[in-house]
Amino acid sequence: MPGQRKLLIVIAGPTAVGKTSMAIEVASHFESEIISSDSRQIYKEMTIGTAKPSKEELARIPHHFIGSVSIFEPYNTGMYERDALRKISELHDKHDIVIVSGGTGLYIKAILEGLDSFPEVPAKILEKWVQHFREHGLSFLQESLQELDPDYYAIVDRANHRRLIRALTVTDASGTPYSNFLSRAPEPRPFLAHCFTLVRNRETLYAHINERVDMMLEKGLMEEVERLFPHRHLRALKTVGYQEFFKYLEGNITYDEAVRQVKAHTRQYAKRQMTWFRNQGTYMSWDADDISGLIRHLSERVRKLTGLQPDINETYEKE
Repeated sequence: MPGQRKLLIVIAGPTAVGKTSMAIEVASHFESEIISSDSRQIYKEMTIGTAKPSKEELARIPHHFIGSVSIFEPYNTGMYERDALRKISELHDKHDIVIVSGGTGLYIKAILEGLDSFPEVPAKILEKWVQHFREHGLSFLQESLQELDPDYYAIVDRANHRRLIRALTVTDASGTPYSNFLSRAPEPRPFLAHCFTLVRNRETLYAHINERVDMMLEKGLMEEVERLFPHRHLRALKTVGYQEFFKYLEGNITYDEAVRQVKAHTRQYAKRQMTWFRNQGTYMSWDADDISGLIRHLSERVRKLTGLQPDINETYEKE
């Protein structure tokens, strides 16, 4: 896009891969700010279990959409798209480069392309699938989606019955797989986007996930879960890291089993995130430990894409 000077750098990837530290270093180098694209870190009441950036990290670089919404307030991807685009526009008035960092693929897609348009679902079809869920459970929804739309089944959070029902009802109502509606033409945006997926060896990533869960527990995750337990019916809390410990507090599983499930479910979630970003086709894979290399690469790309001449941080140039 000739003459366009504003740039959005997207640093995405699976949970525990190192997005926060990478984004902070990139934002520091370009003297910019960070837009969070994490659909759980956005909630005020969920801190330890969502691995929010530390107070020191938040103090170092301004972050937006971290703890900005209450679990008691209605919030969805459409609202995030509106709010994030508004904030990006404000930040681009001050900075030629803005950083987006997070692992919620749908949030990033909303920023870059806009939300997809879906057909209306008749109430009878919605009730039919809700009833299937009540009578046959989550596995029935999973098996149905795998048969009707294997492409979306490969990337969806299969533990989230609402997303499964949404996909199944749209597929049922339209006669077309839900995934087909995820490929419409992107909305034009007033910025250039340069997108990266951070990667690690899978065994290393899974080890980081297990260590992170242990660290969360040391920091007081159970106390946070206990505070939120009375509100466990809320949509925001139906997520990995909370649901498992809610089961423990309800007496349905042991503490050790809850810990095991959190680690296993987080690893499964990370795998789905990797599949999502790999299937987008617009992300460059980058070694999560190669911070200096990414900054050098971005400095060159910024000059080529936008004609900007950012200051080069000598610390990274010498490494």
